[in-house]
Amino acid sequence: MARRIEVTGAGGVRLAAWEFGDPPKGEPARLVPDQSAPRDRPRRDRRLAVAQEPRGVPPEPCLRVIDPNAPAQPAPAGRETAPAPPATGTPDAQDTPGVLLLHGLMGRASHWASTARWLSGRFRAVALDQRGHGQSEKPADGAYTREAYIADAEAAIEQLGLGPALLVGHAMGALTAWQLAARRPDLVSGLIILDMRASALGAASQREWADWFRAWPVPFATLADVRKWFGEDDPWVERPHRARGEFYAEVMREAQDGWYPVFDPEQMLTSREAWVLDAHWEELAQVRCPSLVVRGLDGELGRAEAQEMVRVLPRGQYAEVADAGHLVHYDRPEGWRAAIEPFLAQVLTDRTG
Repeated sequence: MARRIEVTGAGGVRLAAWEFGDPPKGEPARLVPDQSAPRDRPRRDRRLAVAQEPRGVPPEPCLRVIDPNAPAQPAPAGRETAPAPPATGTPDAQDTPGVLLLHGLMGRASHWASTARWLSGRFRAVALDQRGHGQSEKPADGAYTREAYIADAEAAIEQLGLGPALLVGHAMGALTAWQLAARRPDLVSGLIILDMRASALGAASQREWADWFRAWPVPFATLADVRKWFGEDDPWVERPHRARGEFYAEVMREAQDGWYPVFDPEQMLTSREAWVLDAHWEELAQVRCPSLVVRGLDGELGRAEAQEMVRVLPRGQYAEVADAGHLVHYDRPEGWRAAIEPFLAQVLTDRTG
């Protein structure tokens, strides 16, 4: 079960946080009905967006390559890929370590459902719909800056009583996680960075994304068309990728004339522009908690850059997942869990020891 909890982000923006598993005793969650259906009919605007960041041997003894025996299939929208291990009971809130999961650009909290349910046996697992995404508020005149995203994550940890929390971030969410860890070390016990680069990507990358947004054939007639386009027909897809199609199907909503993304494409471009033109090595070096850099072998983060990120992080470690691309946690959940399990054990040991 997932429970929605309201969080007030920077500037009063209403954010939807989703707690997976039973809430700790004494921390009843506020149940909120699904409000994903839009009140207003979307504009027929073909300028749309994408949930990937652009396209490294790590130092010994950090290298761990995870190659699951059988390729895992992605979860259908809203469902977990594999059953989570049973919880040993419902611990008190003060005894339960918190984890905050932050999705990437154009993602949503539900993309973490399988991971969060798996974690919920040991952590209080909460995934956040970041501003402009999922069921969180998307103010037309709102701030989509680095400062706003970081402040939102900080507010979620403080208002939900998760700190010091393990931060798990994918792509843009990983950048938010390490920037918050650098600024508020008191709120963060550990950090997992999934397939996010620290280097500047440049204006050309932003222009490519803008062009790609315009190529989306919206509105999509059916969700099957969404899955096919993003999994097969998209010119950015080198070979059929079923998980990618499923991933994008989760960020669509139905209108009278077809299926549209749940986000505003211009807001996504604005959010990306806030970090794509700058490098983020300095803040990475300021992270003091144990940190794990994870990449898919076919992902956006190359080995050379991952190696440098691990070197720059004061307590950095490394793991990679074979046969995985940018959506590591989504298309190879078994490999993803195997990659982060030793690190989770370390974080829990540090907390109790």
